Amino acid sequence: MLTVIALGRLKEPFYLQAAAEYEKRMRAFGGVKLLELPEARLPDDPSPAQVSAALKKEAETVRQHLPKNAWLCVLAPEGKLMDSEALAHTLEAVRLRGKSDLVFLIGSSFGLDPALKRQGDLLLSMSPMTF
Repeated sequence: MLTVIALGRLKEPFYLQAAAEYEKRMRAFGGVKLLELPEARLPDDPSPAQVSAALKKEAETVRQHLPKNAWLCVLAPEGKLMDSEALAHTLEAVRLRGKSDLVFLIGSSFGLDPALKRQGDLLLSMSPMTF
């Protein structure tokens, strides 16, 4: 099963329609589950300590929803750059190693807790990728 965990909610109609279309397309490959978790509430101008505490709280929420023994791909700007073909080969290798649960994690507006990033099996940047 492929799960996408996102901190925050899709709000724009265009993104909601795109997500529904991708879910429909993925049914042929075993389906995809989108899990939107709430972002931690922060004041308008949070201090670094407040941001850090919020990210730790979000990380705990994410960990509660991770399938046991799932392969975790954390999406972050500083992650590894891969084209679509390289990502497909990576996912195939993961499947051949017996991992049936794949999770892609998208952080909140302030990113992700550093410990949660280190927990991932792959830190991936999708900035210049083309699908």
